[in-house]
Amino acid sequence: MELSGDMAREIADPKGWITASSGQGGECLEAKHLSDGRVALRDTEQPDTDPWILRPAVWEKFVAGAKNGIFDF
Repeated sequence: MELSGDMAREIADPKGWITASSGQGGECLEAKHLSDGRVALRDTEQPDTDPWILRPAVWEKFVAGAKNGIFDF
């Protein structure tokens, strides 16, 4: 996915990234709510790779599934 100039700058800005951590160190995810309503999601150990850009509805379904334990092992 080619990131537009504005979106690339928004993603590159370190402000606004929220880190989900297990407290075990490393292996964390970061999410950032973008100005157009989408959510960027990336691996904290690979912050320079392009993040996944999720539509709001997809993000909401993911969060709901996580809260309901659908991703639990």
